[in-house]
Amino acid sequence: MKRMPTVLVVDDERPTREGLARALGLTYRVLQADSAQAALRILDEENVDVVLTDLRMPGMDGMALLRRLLARHPRPAVILLTAYGTIETAVEAVKAGAYDFLAKPVNLDRLEIVLRRAIETRDMQNENRRLREQLDVRYGIEHIVGQSPAMAAVLDTVRQVAPTRTTVLIEGESGTGKEMIAQAIHRLSPRSEGPFVAVHCAALAPTLLESELFGHERGAFTGAVERRIGRFEMADGGTLFLDEVGDIAPAVQVKVLRVLEERRFERVGGNAPIEVDVRLLAATNRDLRAMVAAGAFREDLFFRLNVVAIRLPPLRERPEDIPLLAARFAEEFAAREGRPPPALSPVLLDVLAAHRWPGNVRELRNVIERMVVLSRGPELAPDDLPPELRRTSTAAPASGPTTLREAERRLLIEALEATGGNRVLAAERLGIGRRTLFRKIKEYGVKDVGRRRSAS
Repeated sequence: MKRMPTVLVVDDERPTREGLARALGLTYRVLQADSAQAALRILDEENVDVVLTDLRMPGMDGMALLRRLLARHPRPAVILLTAYGTIETAVEAVKAGAYDFLAKPVNLDRLEIVLRRAIETRDMQNENRRLREQLDVRYGIEHIVGQSPAMAAVLDTVRQVAPTRTTVLIEGESGTGKEMIAQAIHRLSPRSEGPFVAVHCAALAPTLLESELFGHERGAFTGAVERRIGRFEMADGGTLFLDEVGDIAPAVQVKVLRVLEERRFERVGGNAPIEVDVRLLAATNRDLRAMVAAGAFREDLFFRLNVVAIRLPPLRERPEDIPLLAARFAEEFAAREGRPPPALSPVLLDVLAAHRWPGNVRELRNVIERMVVLSRGPELAPDDLPPELRRTSTAAPASGPTTLREAERRLLIEALEATGGNRVLAAERLGIGRRTLFRKIKEYGVKDVGRRRSAS
């Protein structure tokens, strides 16, 4: 059963206080306080959704109470009541953080509308706070996995640049985690309470991207039946992340440059300037310097974006991070499926480390998810790898990078040689079952390895 919202009525005049309590009592749980001090004592003990307070009261007045309430967590919505209201007072109250302002005598129908909206707004804010906390868990820098020197350098730069207003260009191949780094910069910045808005530029045609970024007025083009707010406006007070910025068409590049220089723009089909306070983060998997040289990307925009550059290394350049990532993903997907986290056999980890991972962290994540979902035992082993990954590895040229099959065969030979051909000990050394070992020996044709050496 849904909890009845709680409203705290604060007024030094008893008839007003009790009259409001009677009027609201059928819809809300109503508490009463005859002073701001009494209200604060109640708030220390009760979970209050809305505070409905008189503006003029002896001692601490409604504005002073408002300022005290804004510092609380969780923060109730505050509606001020006054018989002495002026436009100036109303503006001051709303600027200070009040949800709304009503004049006495109170119109009960109007009060009911304002209360309902205030509670809906507070519920939405609480949900946003919960989602931000989830983002902190998912995207906070402490949850970015990597102990390699390359990732340590990346995270050091993230910590340094996050508290600033500086524009950051994040470079790296697809799947390296560029958006996660952008999220971490936002979460560690003074803008963390503001919105994080992401736009994937490569997914939209130039005309659609322009409208997506800057919004449009009604009638600006065929199908524009109403005004639409763009992503720059949505990100006001927060961070805008432009992913695959190298795919932005030249005409749109000009408008993005103007926003960076002037902090203002017009909607498509409009002429009224709109000012925004937005921090821009951009990412690309393309060589923007080469695009500038070829005339495909504006040099002035490149310099504006490339104030601080962060290069995310591909997974093949940080193989020491693969076991950590694989373990993290296995734990994550097992928890999602309601299972205990599986162990990862040593031979599997070596095989994973030997793969080139053209899809980078995204590919590894997908592979581990599939293995966890389809595995039947408490341990993940090479047999659990997706068939397509095995086929790709088998098809790799012999002169190229080490393939999964080559890595498995090498590890199998090393284990048999180290144990003098003792298959039981070799299976234990590799962390796999004996039946799996026997099958691998037959598959790779290494049945006499170790035995010949021990006999000589």
